[in-house]
Amino acid sequence: MRTADELLRALRFLLCELILIAGLRAETLTLATYNVENYDAADRMTEAGYRKDYPKPEAEKRALRAVIRGLDADVLALQEMGTAAYLDELRRDLKTEGLDYPHAVLLEADDADRHVALLSKRPFVSVTRHTTLEFSYFDAKEKVKRGLLEVRFATAAGELTVFALHLKSRFTDRPDDPRSALRRVGEAVAVRDAVLLRFPNPSAARFVILGDFNDDKSSKAVQRILRRGETMVGELLPVADSRGETWTHAYRKEDSYSRVDHILVSPALRASVRGGAAQIYDGDCVLEASDHRPVKATLEFSAGK
Repeated sequence: MRTADELLRALRFLLCELILIAGLRAETLTLATYNVENYDAADRMTEAGYRKDYPKPEAEKRALRAVIRGLDADVLALQEMGTAAYLDELRRDLKTEGLDYPHAVLLEADDADRHVALLSKRPFVSVTRHTTLEFSYFDAKEKVKRGLLEVRFATAAGELTVFALHLKSRFTDRPDDPRSALRRVGEAVAVRDAVLLRFPNPSAARFVILGDFNDDKSSKAVQRILRRGETMVGELLPVADSRGETWTHAYRKEDSYSRVDHILVSPALRASVRGGAAQIYDGDCVLEASDHRPVKATLEFSAGK
């Protein structure tokens, strides 16, 4: 028969064990990327016909917020966001509907209309806006049109860096560069080199590169970001929706579908990806919200891992 003191010591020991287990429990962080399709004033078709400098319709905004609430990501990278006023509007409306993103950053680069942004439930350790990244394009130097956003977060396993991007669209700007493929490769190389400048040894680093690459996984643009020579920069996460489909972008004019939105992780971070893959969100309202479907991945890690 145990005495009261023995029972108290046993309870204290059990409490210490529970605290230790809780400390070692895997911390999760869900990251997502979403092209919100012209969340600004843009020339667009509406129910009343073609309109210039017309805001994103309210029905699309409501659908977009429903998708973002369904994602419920801790960190959400956005493409085709408008000015700070539009980002503030989105955050305000999301908060009214129960999803609060107290931390936000907007990247304003050479594209005056479409910006990269990032919403987060977690505070930032630091933010770096890369707006002057250059590359050679034919006989001139050009800048990465939408820049590169770099944000660092604190986690149980140490700092995690998120790079958010939006590469050049597949619209043909000049006839000697069909679908702007060469320009996208140039932007990809500039982005990759910026990442390597920050992390010369990716195999020992913890970072994620995510966004709208405007190209498929076998393209030169995506492959340039994945590696430089013998150096593996990142690993492209496999992805599918609940039905096994892999498209993230619907080109309505041609009724065609492709996967252009990607999440890459550094080799050191690969083992932390829950299930070893990302997921394409295909819940309610996703087809009404944007011509893209968002992609998300969950990282799991404990202290020191």
